[in-house]
Amino acid sequence: MAPEFARTPGPGGAKEQVRRLLALLPYLLAHPGARVADVARVFGITEKQLVSDLGVLWFCGLPGMMPGDYIEVDMDAVEGEGVIHVSNADFLARPLRLSADEALGLLVALRVLRETGAEAERSLLDPVISRLEEAAGQVNSGVDKVAVRVDTFEDPEVRATVKEALDHDRRLHLRYWVPSRDETTDRDVDPMRLVQADGFTYLEGWCHRAQDVRLFRLDRVTSARVLDEPSAPPPQARPRDLTEGVFQPSPDHAVVTLELDPPAAWVAEYYPCEQVTELPDGSLRVRMRVADPRWLRRLALRLGGAARVVEPAEMAESVRRDAVEALAAYETTGAAG
Repeated sequence: MAPEFARTPGPGGAKEQVRRLLALLPYLLAHPGARVADVARVFGITEKQLVSDLGVLWFCGLPGMMPGDYIEVDMDAVEGEGVIHVSNADFLARPLRLSADEALGLLVALRVLRETGAEAERSLLDPVISRLEEAAGQVNSGVDKVAVRVDTFEDPEVRATVKEALDHDRRLHLRYWVPSRDETTDRDVDPMRLVQADGFTYLEGWCHRAQDVRLFRLDRVTSARVLDEPSAPPPQARPRDLTEGVFQPSPDHAVVTLELDPPAAWVAEYYPCEQVTELPDGSLRVRMRVADPRWLRRLALRLGGAARVVEPAEMAESVRRDAVEALAAYETTGAAG
């Protein structure tokens, strides 16, 4: 039975659809009778988009073929679920080979992951990296000579202690500096993983003080000690999705409007914004969510006259008072000198 389709390119446009199709065909040929839901999940697309992609395959073939020789796609219903069969496509049965650039990018990512992973993860990654280096070397003899160094800002002893706790599944006692309150707190943490995000290394773990999963920037850990207790995060402890960065705005966070002169325009690119509007004079007006008003006050003071808090009024007044006090302290210090 031929699929019904509305041939839309889907995520990433036509270029991404072509890449998807070139990977999809070898997969379907290697998995005859695969369920639509399973294939969509493997490729990270919706079932509707998968059916649309299959509709494009229906009109594909090698030059010189007659219409009856084009790739054939059948979707049969088995126990109420669609399954996929592809024929007349043996010429595309082999998976795509990585280019030298793609292999290099993958090697770098795997090596960074190895540097930040626990011992068990490193033992899994080593053979994968070795095989990829061997395969990449056949494409480009220089690819397998790449070395990766992860530059970090934290104390090497702290990092070594955290990795020891991860490798041996032990609880950690941390002394952790919280910049928003300018205080150092004691935390018992069941470590879950090390992650790289926004240029820093974070320990993610179950914090017994907060009774929740927390991220601890390693360069803010003043000391770390491995405890005798085993690391035992509760079932509700789940790693956070950091693809959009460490800070992820919540509807519970306050909405703030800023005006940014060109020297401060980087704020709109560096931090998540709900709305960015360019004004006639070249400045930007941005709306963003703020979890801690003290963070906003520090940011505004850091930017000086290049940024202005517009709304809410009470936060704008708070920033103004901070600026006045800072100027007064500066003038007093200058007069004393």
